[in-house]
Amino acid sequence: MKLRLRLCSLAYGWIDASSIHFFIEITRRCSVINKNNKILVNEEIRDKEVRLIDTDGTMLGIMSAKEAQKIANEKNLDLVKIAPQANPPVCKIMDYGKYMFEQAKREKEARKNQKVINVKQVWLKPTIEEHDFNVKVRNAYKFLQSGDKVKVSVRFRGRELNYTSLGLQILEKFAESIKNVGSVEKKPKLEGRSMTMVLNPKQ
Repeated sequence: MKLRLRLCSLAYGWIDASSIHFFIEITRRCSVINKNNKILVNEEIRDKEVRLIDTDGTMLGIMSAKEAQKIANEKNLDLVKIAPQANPPVCKIMDYGKYMFEQAKREKEARKNQKVINVKQVWLKPTIEEHDFNVKVRNAYKFLQSGDKVKVSVRFRGRELNYTSLGLQILEKFAESIKNVGSVEKKPKLEGRSMTMVLNPKQ
């Protein structure tokens, strides 16, 4: 007789009936993973013993989950498992609703303070006229003032590739024109048929 068992590794396989006890023992030793990383609170905590921490951080010692829950109830607060992997698990008495609200508020504030740096692209021609050059400089100036990086590229077509030194002069002139708001992060480099330079906004 053969049976199909699901192991903790989520792998499937066919085994002989004589090996059933061996696999059952392995299954017993597998740890349970909370896929949602859910924090256990109050009656959800069913450990035989827990290490309890009071609201002010005072260590109250090791006791049963029921005793810990009783203490939390007397304070009109919640029992929260904060270190499930510890032996025994560590629980703390707190206002869980307030804790979650403050945590969400901190996460929102952290996302708000994160600065997303974009890379803007500016294309130039080796034979670009002065007026067009100044327009490109003004655009890059605005990007850099907004905190974005700017990738400036000179594209060579046909025989223009024989005059890469002209492209280098244009990029150096470009960098000089925006030096008040940006600095060169990546010096001009020929990449295929384009010469590219990257500018960083000044702090």
